[in-house]
Amino acid sequence: MTTAIRHDWTIPEIETLLSAPLLDLVWQAQIVHRQHQDDSVQLASLLSIKTGGCPEDCAYCPQSAHYAKETGVVKENLMPVEDVLAKARMAREAGASRFCMGAAWREVKDGKEFDNVVEMVRGVRKLGMEACVTLGMLEKHQAEKLAEAGLTAYNHNLDTGPEFYNEIISTRDYDDRLKTLAHVREAGITVCCGGIIGMGENIHDRASMLQILASMNPHPESVPINALVAVKGTPLADRPKVDPLDLVRMVAVARILMPHARVRLSAGRAELSREAQTLCLLAGANSIFYGEKLLTTSNNDAAEDRAMIEALGLKIANREEKAAAA
Repeated sequence: MTTAIRHDWTIPEIETLLSAPLLDLVWQAQIVHRQHQDDSVQLASLLSIKTGGCPEDCAYCPQSAHYAKETGVVKENLMPVEDVLAKARMAREAGASRFCMGAAWREVKDGKEFDNVVEMVRGVRKLGMEACVTLGMLEKHQAEKLAEAGLTAYNHNLDTGPEFYNEIISTRDYDDRLKTLAHVREAGITVCCGGIIGMGENIHDRASMLQILASMNPHPESVPINALVAVKGTPLADRPKVDPLDLVRMVAVARILMPHARVRLSAGRAELSREAQTLCLLAGANSIFYGEKLLTTSNNDAAEDRAMIEALGLKIANREEKAAAA
């Protein structure tokens, strides 16, 4: 019997899953994964198209202008369209089928820079790749313009549960994030939305974030699961490293709650052994960020990633994701 798709998960139910014996949890997630997913892993390449100088005060982010003196991250201008498309071609040649572009903005502002991002989206789509952007908060007409350009997905993470959110960010409300996600969905763009663990949150906060994601109808097509990369100069610089098994738990529960989503093993993967990554893939992760850098932090070696996928007998996805597939 195929697992039913639910949108009514409760926080206590999710806390119970997060606290379950690990092998039982992974087994349950693997059953769901085999019912709803194939044996492919999508390679997604991520490029910072505009680095530094963000007015937000996200405690984990080295791109925040609030911490620039301590982190040393310098504010840069938006990259030229052709330079971005050259990076996209390189990513495609290396095997990536999804190209993600991130700009350190609090919100999208109409004008030349936004128009250039729209051109980047058009260019990536002409290369036969999925195009994803993360640009901060977005208005309805801007989402529609990105949709017209062919944008595949918009990334806008919840980061954490609403109860813990104000401990991490004070410059943007939780409802602001949900409003942007609503504009994305209304425009017909697929939703890429997940969060970060290891910021000092508790199991309730993790369950609360997952419950909000799992309550969306339809579920997000893409769910990035990030482990905090504690960057020197940020308020969370002294946070201890995330236990890899906690990341496995988050991946497994995300897979159980959202069977059709691409669960993306994202930031923090560079800290994981090959065996820990394998456990995450067994638990239901089926996408990794691929390439030398994740915005401003280092990432795993691309050749090692491909070798790991081959050793596990998995396939590299090369087909475009469709919203209708979910």
